[in-house]
Amino acid sequence: MLCSGNLGTVTAEPIHRQLGLTDDELERIIALLEREPSELELAMYAVMWSEHCSYKSSKVHLGRFPTEAPWVLVGPGEGAGVIDVGDGLAVAVRIESHNHPSAIEPRQGAATGVGGIIRDIFSMGARPIALMDPLRFGTLDDARTRFLFEGVVSGISGYGNAVGVPTVGGEVVFDDCYRGNPLVNVFCLGILPQDRLVLATAEGVGNLAVLLGASTGRDGIGGASVLASAGFQEGSETKRPSVQVGDPFEEKKLIEACLELLDRGLAVGVQDLGAAGISCATSETAAKAGNGMDVDIARVARREPGMNAVEVMTSESQERMLAIVEPANLDAVLALSARWEVRANVIGVVTDTGRFRVYDGKFDAGENADASALAPLADVPVESLGDGPTYHRPMQAPSDLAERQADDPGRVLLERFPDGTDLSSELLSLLGSLNIADKSWVWRQYDHQLFLNTVSGPGGDASVLRIKEAPGRALALSVDGKARQVALDPRTGSKLVVLEATRNVACSGARPMALVNCLNFGNPEHPEVMWQFSEAVDGMSEACRALGLPVIGGNVSFYNESSGVDIDPTPVVGVIGLLEGLGETAPSTI
Repeated sequence: MLCSGNLGTVTAEPIHRQLGLTDDELERIIALLEREPSELELAMYAVMWSEHCSYKSSKVHLGRFPTEAPWVLVGPGEGAGVIDVGDGLAVAVRIESHNHPSAIEPRQGAATGVGGIIRDIFSMGARPIALMDPLRFGTLDDARTRFLFEGVVSGISGYGNAVGVPTVGGEVVFDDCYRGNPLVNVFCLGILPQDRLVLATAEGVGNLAVLLGASTGRDGIGGASVLASAGFQEGSETKRPSVQVGDPFEEKKLIEACLELLDRGLAVGVQDLGAAGISCATSETAAKAGNGMDVDIARVARREPGMNAVEVMTSESQERMLAIVEPANLDAVLALSARWEVRANVIGVVTDTGRFRVYDGKFDAGENADASALAPLADVPVESLGDGPTYHRPMQAPSDLAERQADDPGRVLLERFPDGTDLSSELLSLLGSLNIADKSWVWRQYDHQLFLNTVSGPGGDASVLRIKEAPGRALALSVDGKARQVALDPRTGSKLVVLEATRNVACSGARPMALVNCLNFGNPEHPEVMWQFSEAVDGMSEACRALGLPVIGGNVSFYNESSGVDIDPTPVVGVIGLLEGLGETAPSTI
C-alpha cells in the first residue's frame, strides 16, 4: 500500500494529503492523466510538486532577479551557477538549506546538507574546494538549542573534514526566533576547466541512465514533501525517518569517479540524486532534453529487503548520482566505477516518447516474462512532473510594521543610559554577548587548510583561496545575513545584506562577480510572510542591479516555523569575487 513504511500510517486523512498534496492538486493530476493516479504516480507527483522541489509559492517572484552577465556561463536552474574566471577556468557555486532535517536530527541533518551541496558542485564537473556554513540558532539557555547547536557543528565538521573539502568561513547567529527551527545553510564552491562543464540533461534517445554510488534505503523517504515543505513541531520525532544518513567516505569515492568519468568524456549528462531521489533525477534530465525515460526499479541496488516501488523511487538516500551514458561507453563506465569501488547499475533508458514510465523487471524479462514485469507501475507525461502548480499567494504587510519601524534606537539608548553613565560594564556585557563573542570554538573544529589553498580562513570578513590552476590569482568569498533589519524593513534590510557581503569581498581586494542566495522564510500560506518574501526579492534585485552583480543561483526554504510562529525573514547571500593578483589581498587586521 502507498503509505507503508516511512511515508506515513493509515489514518482517516486521505493519502494524497498525507503526502502533502492538496485536494486541488489531486484534481489537477486526475485531469492531466484523465484517470486516477496509481499509488506510485501519486507519490511521485507529491515529491515533485512539493514546495521544496517545485518552488510553487516563490517562482512568481524569483524571476525578478537579474541573472545575466558576460561572465555567467550557467545561471539559475542547474545544480550550481557557473562563472568564467579566465584562463579557461570556471567556478561553480551553490548555496542550500537543510533546516528541517537539522531540527529533527542535527548531526545527520547538517552532514547530509554538506554532502548534498558538494554533489551539486561536482555534478557540474567542478572539484569542490571550499565550504561555508551560515548557521542560526535560538539562545543557548535552552537545553535543546544546545543539543542542536553542538550536533550541527559536529555534523558539518565530521562530514566536511572526512570528505576532504575545507570549511573556510561562515556565520553563527543566536536569536530566540530560531528556537525550535534552526537555520543550517551551506555554501560550496568548486573549480573546473570550462571544457569539463556538464549539464543535467538526458540527451540522445537510446542512451542509458546509470545510477552511481550508494545503495538505496529507506532513509530520507518523504524528505522533500513531508519534511521540507510543511511546518512541524519542535522535536518531531515521528519525522526522523525522513532525515537522510550520510557517508563521507562513499562521497569521496564518488567525487573522484565522477570527475574522471567527465575528464574522459564518458557521460553526456550528470545529476545529483537529492530531493525526490530517483523520481527527480531521471524525470528532470529527460524533460530538459525534451525526451522520455523508462526506469526499471528491479535494477536499483537496495540496502534493505522488502522495499516497495514508492520507497525506491522517492528515497533520498545519500551519495548517489545519475549519469547519462552512450551504450558504447557503458563498459568503460562500469570498469571505471569498479576501480573506484563505486556501485554502478543501468536503471533507465532515454526514449523519444515524452513519457516517464517505471517498471519492475522489464529490462531483464525474457520472451516468456510475466505480464506484471511488462506493465508499467507509472506512466505519465515527463514534463508534468516538473510542471507543478504556480501559486500567487496573498500578501499583506504585518499589522505591527509601523509600530516596529517607529522605534528610535537613539532615544531608547538615551533613556536607558543618561549622559554621564559609566558604560564599562555595559561594554563588557556587550562584548560577551552570544552574537559578538569569539566563535572560534566552532571553526576550530573545521579543517580549513585542506588542499593548502586557504590564504585567509574563518574569522575575517571574507575568506580568500588561491586558484592553484592559475598561479597568482585568488577567489574571495563571503556569506552574510541580517534578519533583524529585514524584519523591520524587508526591502531595505535585504539591500543591506547584499551590500555587506559585497563590501566584505571588495575589502579583501577582490572584484565581486556573482551572488547566490538562500531565502529562509516562514509559512508561505501566511500573507505577512509572502509580503516579506516579495519585498526581500525586490530589495536584493535592486541592490544587485546597482552593483552589476548577477544572481546565478539560490534556494528557497519556506515553512520555517515552530509551534505556529514564523522565524524572522532571513535571506542569506553568498558573494564571490576574483583577485587578479594574490599579493593584492587586503587583510582584515590592522
